[in-house]
Amino acid sequence: MHNSYGILFDHDRQARIGLPEAVFCEGKSREAVVSLLTDHAGAGKAPILFTRLDREVIEAAPSVVRDAYDYHPLSRTAYTRPLPRRGGGEVAVVSAGTADGSVTWETVRTLQYLGITVNVFEDNGVAALWRLTSSLPKLESADVIVVVAGLDAALASVLGGLSGKPLFAVPTSVGYGMAHEGEAALASMLVSCAPGIGVLNIDNGYGAACAAARIINLLSQKEVLK
Repeated sequence: MHNSYGILFDHDRQARIGLPEAVFCEGKSREAVVSLLTDHAGAGKAPILFTRLDREVIEAAPSVVRDAYDYHPLSRTAYTRPLPRRGGGEVAVVSAGTADGSVTWETVRTLQYLGITVNVFEDNGVAALWRLTSSLPKLESADVIVVVAGLDAALASVLGGLSGKPLFAVPTSVGYGMAHEGEAALASMLVSCAPGIGVLNIDNGYGAACAAARIINLLSQKEVLK
């Protein structure tokens, strides 16, 4: 059933694919987003994740509504409460630099909301390769790795050649001039010589988290069947 702003929720998505629907706020009117925040803030409502939610939009909601959400301004994400913690499976999120923080933390927060264990390794860019190599032992303990990088995005290729774990790469719109708001990073990841890297759209941390979650969900299902 549509709400008053014509938004129709896919309530059965989690049953179909193991991932609940989220609200992408960018492009929606402030009134529509505040209405959705209000609708889902009440006790007994199902958990929900909002992405690309600007601070001024959530601050336009009544205080009782704002208090119902865990809001993270850097990632621009909010949720009422995370889903139940999964018993197994771990994702490592690795960023090239702290300038990639908004996308890095959109990825992390989405995984946290989905109840998946996640470890964050920020500022591991290849300009100082020792940072990445020192993180490798801990990265190798994860089941899935997500790389977040702008500029030349070389981190994805380097890590893709060092680890055999499933790896998803997210180009970010960070960089001067010829970086072209992430297009250079996207091209670099797509033509990587490291085989088997899955590449997401520019700044799509949410999508990377969901890709990683699909693998964790599959591992969890197989563990239950043993």
